[in-house]
Amino acid sequence: MNTKHTIPSDEDLTAFIDGELTAEERVRIEAIIEEDESVAERLDFLARASLPFEQAFAPLLSQAPREKLEAMLAAIPAREGERSASAPAPTRRRFLGALAASLVAGIAIDRAVIGIGRSFSAKDENSEWRAVVADYISLYTAETLAGPVPGRQEQAAQLASLDEKLGLSLSPEAVSLPGVDFKRALLLQYEGKALAQVAYLDPETGPMALCIVKSDAGPKAPELENRNGMNVVFWSNATHAFMLIGYAAADRMTAIADGVRGRVAV
Repeated sequence: MNTKHTIPSDEDLTAFIDGELTAEERVRIEAIIEEDESVAERLDFLARASLPFEQAFAPLLSQAPREKLEAMLAAIPAREGERSASAPAPTRRRFLGALAASLVAGIAIDRAVIGIGRSFSAKDENSEWRAVVADYISLYTAETLAGPVPGRQEQAAQLASLDEKLGLSLSPEAVSLPGVDFKRALLLQYEGKALAQVAYLDPETGPMALCIVKSDAGPKAPELENRNGMNVVFWSNATHAFMLIGYAAADRMTAIADGVRGRVAV
C-alpha cells in the first residue's frame, strides 16, 4: 500500500542533518527518504553545500545592524515542542540570523553556518559543485558587490592568494572580462578542495563569477546550462574545472567564456 506523505521542507532536512529532530520526527523523515528519491537527492545536496563563507565574509558581517536583526529574530516563534526553555538555540535559528545579517549587509553566506558537516556521496561530482556555486551566487545582488573597482595592484595581490592552493598563475589581465567590473577574488573550499572565486559586477545584468577547482576529470569542451535563473558556461582542462556564471544572455556568457578560457589555461 502506497502511503501519501508530506514532503519535508529544507528547514526540516537541515534539522535532520544537524541532529536537531526528535526521535519520532527523525524516523518519519528517514522513511520518506527511503521512499522518495527526490527527497533523498535534496538531502544529499543540502548536506554537501559547505562553502566557508562565514570566514570569508566575517569582516562584512561584523558591520551588519545586529540589534535590528536580533529584534527581527526574536519575533520569529519557535516550533511548538521543538526545544525546552533551557535548551540551546537551534542551529537553524543561528543560520537565519547570519543569513539576515548577510542580506542586510549585501553579502552571501554559506551553509557552513548551519553546521552541515556530514558527507554524502554525490552522483555527479562535477555537476554538484556547479549546483552549490549557483546556490550561493543566487544570493548575490548588485549591492553585494557595490563599491569601487580595486586597482591593478590590489587585484594582483588578491589573485596571488589563489595561486599556491590551486596551482594557478592568474593575472588581472587573464581574468579581465569585457564590459564587466572586477570586484574581488576569494579562496574558498568545497568538499575539502580549494575553490577560487573571482566576483564581478556587470552594469547591465548584475553579479557574475568565474570559479575554479582542481579536477582530474580531463579536458572537456565548454558547455552551457541554466541554474537558478543564471547561465553557466563550464569547461575543464587536464588539471582544473572552470565555470562562468551570471545573468547575462547565453550568447554573451558563451562569448565571454571563450575569451577568458584561453587566458586562464594552466
